[in-house]
Amino acid sequence: MMVITTMPSPTSQKRLAKLTMSIITAFLGTVTGFFIGITWTKFGLMIRVPSSQEIAHAGMEARNGTSYPGAEVLPPGIVEPTTDLFTRRLWGNPADDIEYQPKYLVTFTVGYDQKDMIKEAISKFTKNWTVVFFHYDGRINEWDEFEWAQEAIHISALKQTKWWFAKRFLHPDVVAPFEYIFIWDEDLGVEHFDAEEYIRLVKKHGLEISQPALEDNQALTWEITKRSGDSEVHKNVQERPGWCQDPRLPPCAGFVEIMAPVFSIAAWRCVWHIIQNDLVHGWGLDFELRRCAQPADEKIGVVDSQYIVHKTSASLGNQGEPLNGRASWEGVRDRCHQEWQLFRERMEKADQESKLDSSDDSTGHSKTRYLKRKSDGLI
Repeated sequence: MMVITTMPSPTSQKRLAKLTMSIITAFLGTVTGFFIGITWTKFGLMIRVPSSQEIAHAGMEARNGTSYPGAEVLPPGIVEPTTDLFTRRLWGNPADDIEYQPKYLVTFTVGYDQKDMIKEAISKFTKNWTVVFFHYDGRINEWDEFEWAQEAIHISALKQTKWWFAKRFLHPDVVAPFEYIFIWDEDLGVEHFDAEEYIRLVKKHGLEISQPALEDNQALTWEITKRSGDSEVHKNVQERPGWCQDPRLPPCAGFVEIMAPVFSIAAWRCVWHIIQNDLVHGWGLDFELRRCAQPADEKIGVVDSQYIVHKTSASLGNQGEPLNGRASWEGVRDRCHQEWQLFRERMEKADQESKLDSSDDSTGHSKTRYLKRKSDGLI
């Protein structure tokens, strides 16, 4: 191999040195601007210098190609970023543990006194469903009398609601393997319900959030949940006068109750973030589900041909504490109404803050807030 070199003139050397210095300066400026966040606020210029740990974190992410907090020091090939609800054996080859992987998940929040209704409900779900029982009364061992209960997953916490359980044990990454998630109450009559047919209809009509229709009885609260006898699915309804400000919004459309909702995994990933840790009854949540399936008047609906009956068993309500001569269920109901008001206030505040973010485009503030929210995992 022949290498030919030429010696530059003194003038060329000066130009080359100047050019090299310009390139180095530009490079250092770019890197410095990247690592030093500069934000204009109403108080002036704010400069944030990252710590050495953050710089190391960024470098490790770049090398490993991973963004999982806590896994930065691990080789990417060993990182298992999610989990699941599939049970495993204590023996044998791990690869042979799961003979059949269910496609769907159904959860019931139960007390043992409702065992007969749960027995009937479970009979409607095939091996395509993983079954999880959330126990609010602590009576887990008594379910061993049923063979199907021995194959289910049991999670117990005294006097807790299904939304308390769902927030803590149904994180989107945990339930990611499932296509649809049923989060049901315990007091539902299922004589006219078939789970496999229900899934077929949900897919056929493109529903991301749904519920079985309710048989017309005294337990109905919203017209949209009432069964229509001449259709497979309905997505809107004419409510009572003054109940709907817009026919495309809840409770006239884009609405299901929190009694027996069914979510696609994509919709649930959004809904899980709306559930508040301290608002355990979930009241008001049904009015905001539309945010997680757009357009809501097309993606949210009630399945008429697979319907259920709400038997209105107030077993969880009786888990409250009697105060000042009032029955335990009265205190529970008061808490429900209080939570609904708090939830509305929080949602209204969040919407207002979001509008302010959008109105700051001209100053660049909205982009800063967007990047901050994204880095915090909020969007």
